[in-house]
Amino acid sequence: GNTCNMHLNDLARTIKQSIWDNDLVGLIFNTIGVSDGISNGTDGMRFSLVSRDIIADSIEAVCGAQYYDGLIAVPGCDKNMPGSIIAMGRLNRPAIMVYGGTIAPGYYKGEALNIVSSFEALGKKIAGQLNDQDFKGIVQHSCPGAGACGGMYTANTMASAIEALGMSLPYSSSNPALSDAKQKECADAGKAIRLLLEKDIKPSDIMTREAFENAITLIIVLGGSTNAVLHLIAMAKSVGVKLSQDDFQELSDRIPMLADFKPSGKYLMQDLHEHGGVPAVMKYLLQNGLLHGDCLTVTGKTVAENLSGVPDLDFKAQNIIYPLDQPLKKTGHLQILYGNLAKKGSVAKITGKEGEKFEGPARVFDGEHELIEGINSGKIKPGDVVVIRYVGPKGGPGMPEMLKPTSAIIGAGLGKSVALITDGRFSGGTHGFVVGHITPEAYEGGLIALVKDDDNIRIDVTKNKLTLKLSDKEIKKRKKQWKRPDLKASNGILFKYAACVKDASQGCVTDEK
Repeated sequence: GNTCNMHLNDLARTIKQSIWDNDLVGLIFNTIGVSDGISNGTDGMRFSLVSRDIIADSIEAVCGAQYYDGLIAVPGCDKNMPGSIIAMGRLNRPAIMVYGGTIAPGYYKGEALNIVSSFEALGKKIAGQLNDQDFKGIVQHSCPGAGACGGMYTANTMASAIEALGMSLPYSSSNPALSDAKQKECADAGKAIRLLLEKDIKPSDIMTREAFENAITLIIVLGGSTNAVLHLIAMAKSVGVKLSQDDFQELSDRIPMLADFKPSGKYLMQDLHEHGGVPAVMKYLLQNGLLHGDCLTVTGKTVAENLSGVPDLDFKAQNIIYPLDQPLKKTGHLQILYGNLAKKGSVAKITGKEGEKFEGPARVFDGEHELIEGINSGKIKPGDVVVIRYVGPKGGPGMPEMLKPTSAIIGAGLGKSVALITDGRFSGGTHGFVVGHITPEAYEGGLIALVKDDDNIRIDVTKNKLTLKLSDKEIKKRKKQWKRPDLKASNGILFKYAACVKDASQGCVTDEK
């Protein structure tokens, strides 16, 4: 029922046939899939991150109960991919991920569109910059067919990271959903899984500390989603690899951002496919000493061996990837901020276009729906720091994405003059001066719960600081007055999730004490 996943059964049947063609028995089972494109901006978004762990649990349960010898997962959307990889790590049996692939651009009145176009159109409509007919035209043409969101949003970010990690075949992350290249990848999967079975190559052999560093390096270069911080930490835990937010900062301090992808740039993943795909980028990074070439992959070969025959990236033929001596940003866009507002950390996505410092009065909203009302009523002014709270892992519950609010802010013409901070998440489609994953979250009594309208908040990326400028005396006074609100779920999966989820700095995992 959604573009990310609507073609996956067709891909799975091709993979199943390739398994049989290699004298193995291929069986298909399904798990769930939540579409962020459908749920964003609604209470349904609370189930999105939760679905990652349901996917991991369900794959682990079926493969464990029926004792499959190996696993090929065919995910298409944001949480499906890390969910699949987490299950592979827990099971530790030969496994491959085949990404469902990226969507083609849509078009309306000659303008290339993607999923975020429809969300930003809402803000333009609210601001009176777009009439009803054009608003509907953009929404109806943003997603023309099968495939995941086309920019360097969370799906393409995670697919790229997983290819660099070594858990998918070369080109998997950049092969478009409906391309002949994706069909060939599926047809090759049977031979690949047989090789892994014969050589007994397991996920723990592939997903090493160095492999995770390769994954982080690539997504920094590509300008990937903040959600990768959550997911890669959780994926690493599944194979016993220690990974923290600080590892992302260490790499961001020395790895530049080179890719001009949407949401902050011009291009879509399909554009990169036409110029060598992700392997061409990886080869360039390897040639310049930025990747560990000796890491094992699902081909049974190392990263360096996989890339040896890949054509070099041609900087004269494309403007998607910039050379290292002309980066879009000299350091990484993923920045980990600490401070009294985020004692256990927060994650900012700073591409360089927003500036590096922002200070202003707080405009506080206990949820994204209140913010949309605030935009409609003109409450938000240039220079404000918008605060959306009680949307964290427990407070949501489920740590929903704030794509609708950020898109509405940008569409209303406030994207360059307003900052937004939250204990929730951001979509990979979010851009602007934004800080998410604030920990401790409001529901756990984090300082974000005590912020009031007109309090001064300072964001300083040069010092990696997020600060509420209040005296210790005033903070203590407010803490005494604060009361934890009731949990927004009394039964069901959201209630269970809130009871066992760890905080954002720990990847929001649900299987630790």
